Amino acid sequence: MSDVIQLIDQAIDATAGIVKGIGDHQWDAPTPCAGWHVRAVLNHTVGGMRIFTAELTGAGADHEADWLGDDPRAAFAAAGDADREAWHRDGALDHTVHISLGALPGPMAAVIHFTEVLVHGVDLAVATGQEDRVDEPLCEELLATMRGMGGIDAYRLPGVFGPEAEAPAGAPAHRRLLAYLGRTV
Repeated sequence: MSDVIQLIDQAIDATAGIVKGIGDHQWDAPTPCAGWHVRAVLNHTVGGMRIFTAELTGAGADHEADWLGDDPRAAFAAAGDADREAWHRDGALDHTVHISLGALPGPMAAVIHFTEVLVHGVDLAVATGQEDRVDEPLCEELLATMRGMGGIDAYRLPGVFGPEAEAPAGAPAHRRLLAYLGRTV
C-alpha cells in the first residue's frame, strides 16, 4: 500500500468500467453484499466518494438518500472525477477524515476508501455478470494486505464485514477477497 492514492485511482478506474456495463434491467439485481441490490451498492459507493471528497476539500456534504438521481452511471463518473481530484490535492493524506468509523488519519482513511471502492466494484461485477472486468491483481493486493496486517476481525460487525466465508477451491482473487470479507460466493 505504498502509494494508496494510485490504488484509489485504479479502483475508481476498475469500478467505472463495471458501472458502464450495468444493464438497464440490472439495477434491482441482488449483490454479494447481503440485502443490497445493484442500485443500493452503487448509491452507497457514490455517497462514500462524495463524503470523502467533501472531507478532503473542506466543502462539507450532507448525507443524501439518493446520490444517483436519474443517471447512475453519470453520477458515478462525476463522483469518481471529484474523488480522484480530492485525493490528488497537495497534503490530502495529512487530513483527518471524519466518517462513520470516526476521525481517521489520512493514510488510514485512504486505505478504507480504496477498500470500499474496489470491493463494491467487485460486488457490482459479480451481480451483473461482469467478473471478467475485475482487476484481479488489485484484489490480490488488497487481500494480501488485509491478511498481512493481522486480519480485519475488528471490522467484522454487521453492516461492515461478516465472518469469513469459504471460497471455492481455485477461486480467483476477487472471489477469495469477497469470501474473506464475509460475502457468500
